[in-house]
Amino acid sequence: MTRPKISESEWSVMEVLWERAPRTASEVIEVLQPTTGWAPNTVRTLLSRLVKKGALATGKDSAGVREFSPVLDREAVVREEGQSFVDRVFKGAPQSLLVHFVGQSKLKPEEVEQLRQLLDECQETQC
Repeated sequence: MTRPKISESEWSVMEVLWERAPRTASEVIEVLQPTTGWAPNTVRTLLSRLVKKGALATGKDSAGVREFSPVLDREAVVREEGQSFVDRVFKGAPQSLLVHFVGQSKLKPEEVEQLRQLLDECQETQC
């Protein structure tokens, strides 16, 4: 089964539910409203779209109120999104991505060391 395409707005809703689920629509609205300014109907529409796409499942709480929970694992989605980005922007070459971001970033010494350790581990395990 292919993962459904998730828009940027839908991603915001998913992040709230990946953080803690299940949540009611009102709870999702309460979390998103201060940072997005979205109207409650906008959030409800996004929740409905995500359910239709198969990204969210619904159930009922003890009071019978509809709750939403992610069906998709965040790490799996991040992995797939990352690979899609590398494929589209860097023609499938992860080393080009690393070179670009390292060259464009102002890394702290501890971040450079962390990258060095990751690369050493990768070299040892031939990832």
